[in-house]
Amino acid sequence: MSAASPSDDFSPPSAAAPVPATLAMAQSPESQAAAATMLSRIGFGLLAIVALAALVMAISLWQKVGGMQEQLARQSADALAQSLEARTLARQAIDTVRETAARAALTETRVAEVALQRSQLEELMQSLSRSRDENLVVDIESAVRLALQQAQVTGSVEPLLAALKSGDLRIARAAQPRLAPLQRAMQRDADRLRSSASADSGEALQKLDELMRSVDDLPPLNAVATRGSGLNAWQPEPIPADAAWWERVLLTIRAEARSLVRVGRIERPEAVLLAPDQTYFLRENLKLKLLNARLSLLSRQVDAARSELATVAASLNRYFDPASRRTQAAATQLQQLQALMKTAEPPRIDDTLSALATAAAGR
Repeated sequence: MSAASPSDDFSPPSAAAPVPATLAMAQSPESQAAAATMLSRIGFGLLAIVALAALVMAISLWQKVGGMQEQLARQSADALAQSLEARTLARQAIDTVRETAARAALTETRVAEVALQRSQLEELMQSLSRSRDENLVVDIESAVRLALQQAQVTGSVEPLLAALKSGDLRIARAAQPRLAPLQRAMQRDADRLRSSASADSGEALQKLDELMRSVDDLPPLNAVATRGSGLNAWQPEPIPADAAWWERVLLTIRAEARSLVRVGRIERPEAVLLAPDQTYFLRENLKLKLLNARLSLLSRQVDAARSELATVAASLNRYFDPASRRTQAAATQLQQLQALMKTAEPPRIDDTLSALATAAAGR
């Protein structure tokens, strides 16, 4: 205590005297040796304590390190087991994948085979259906063409209408959508034939027959003309019964003179100069032309029939007497026939034939 309070300055000198004696005793060699020994002991004790603490710490660290090693060993063993198990599972997964891939490949192969078989079956069914449709189209086409020929020969559209109706029914029973255009075309042609069908051809044939029968009765232009009274204009007048003999002689001479000379106007020299035997051949020629017109009408060759009738009309006007009632009736029949020929057209089924060609081509 180097610092002292103010009251310590006024203490008596006798109280401070023992301090130097204690210091003197402490500074003796024995005391110093004892202090050194004490200090050394204290130092060794401290070193021992420190060493003991270090040993304890080392032991605890060793135990911790051992525990950590054991834990690491267990973890490594667990990781090794897990890795082994993972490898096993991976191998199993690989095997499963391979097996699945093999099964998938086999399934794909079978699916491809099934698809191929299905496509082959579909092609077979289509070929069978196409063959059936083609046979149906061929049958309908043959029936329609045969009916068309019959209609052209006979002039009647009934066989053609029957063939079209039969083909329509067969297509309806077949129930094939690809034949629907053919069915519609046949229906259109049938409706057109029904609307245009008439009895003109039969009436024309009847008039032709009547005209051929009347050709033999037609008076030629070079024949002796008849008056309205029915007497021959160039026939000698009858001699009165009460006439005198000389009057009878004069009337007879006059009649003979009039029979020798005839005076008249000649407009068609070739008709007047026609000989009686040529008149026979003229009538036969007219009959042949009328027969040709009849055959042309039966074969539905309207233009040829019109040409023959025009030739007959020209011959009738040139070589026969136009003032005769029979000639006028024949001319009237020829005009009626020509009017009937204008309306008589051959049956046409262009839509049906076009649809048959399209169906036969497979479109």
